[in-house]
Amino acid sequence: MKVLRCLIADDEPIARQIIENYIKEIPYLEVVSTCKNAFEVMAFLQENHVDLLFLDINMPKLSGISLLKTMQQKPQVIITTAYPEYAVEGFELSVTDYLLKPFSLERFIQAVIKVQQKLTNNNNTNIVIEKEDTITSIYVKSDKKIIKLNLDTINYIEAYGNYIKIYTHQMILTPTTLSDFAEKLSNDFIRIHKSFIVNFNKLKLIDGNQMVLTNDSKLPISKSYRKMVLNKIDNA
Repeated sequence: MKVLRCLIADDEPIARQIIENYIKEIPYLEVVSTCKNAFEVMAFLQENHVDLLFLDINMPKLSGISLLKTMQQKPQVIITTAYPEYAVEGFELSVTDYLLKPFSLERFIQAVIKVQQKLTNNNNTNIVIEKEDTITSIYVKSDKKIIKLNLDTINYIEAYGNYIKIYTHQMILTPTTLSDFAEKLSNDFIRIHKSFIVNFNKLKLIDGNQMVLTNDSKLPISKSYRKMVLNKIDNA
């Protein structure tokens, strides 16, 4: 079973500690960091991948709900709060569950199981790899259709909230995250930014912090991924 990387965001130390203690009881959960406010969350997610965010609503300067509205790409989110009135808005922002403080370990486990089921359903129903020794094609669910894509026709993939945009000669929208989709791809694909994965075979040139593809798309290379891109070029 895949270990889920968890980030805890709450301005109250006791609340953070309770969630950490609950996580320790579940062997497939791992705490990668804790944050006291929304700005610490944003900074951490700029440089790190997490599978699951435990998010308080009532935090200083920027609330948990406001944070969610700013996020283009979200991990699975479980809201932990003492305020029931934000539940509807939370679910409209695609959170997986909404825990009202104080919540029990049993209720906590129920929320985590929902995350597991959601991740499993996303992986099993939206994207299916054609079983071959070398991955050459993939099946993608989009708008009630299942589309077979040859990987060499993909130029790049862009994060779009709880969806991704796959750019071939057309744009295909499918419900999954960029990180989950990346696990399905061949080594020809490389992440260059938190919001972009490119087909390395489509590289035309690098101009400063921009990558230009053979279809003349221009995409940003972030500082955290630049070294990886240059290593890929050196070893090509």
